[in-house]
Amino acid sequence: MDKSEKLAFSLSGILLAVFLGAIVYASVAKDIDVPTCITDMEPFAKDTLFQTGPDTYELQMVARMWAFQPSTVRLPVGSTVDLYVTSEDIIHGFKIDRKNVNLMAIPGAINYMRVTFNEPGEYLYACHEFCGAAHHTMAGRFVIEEGLDEPETEEEI
Repeated sequence: MDKSEKLAFSLSGILLAVFLGAIVYASVAKDIDVPTCITDMEPFAKDTLFQTGPDTYELQMVARMWAFQPSTVRLPVGSTVDLYVTSEDIIHGFKIDRKNVNLMAIPGAINYMRVTFNEPGEYLYACHEFCGAAHHTMAGRFVIEEGLDEPETEEEI
């Protein structure tokens, strides 16, 4: 084996070890979750928000051309949301600004991720997968408020 080939193999091995270390660090030290596809649950057709425990909620969100339902979700500060996303028609994307949430909404499938809102404010979400002529209108928001007793959802008209 040539000296330059040995160097190339050595550098490749070191680079793979660095990437593996970065993945382990992100998952263990930074507690970064990987989105999950739920296969043992029937896709839902209606959006639902309900409380599952103290400061814990489940949100079933439906993407449709060209809107998310619900379009506005109001929650108290410190809420942890188990977010389930599906699509009724075509493939859509779902990304929440300032949060590490990036899911695909796929017809016939449910994608899941848990997100915690510790800071008050508005967290906008939008479709990041081009889905047709009115793709730019496909957006909504989480409104996280101090002192909110009951969570609520709203539909934009």
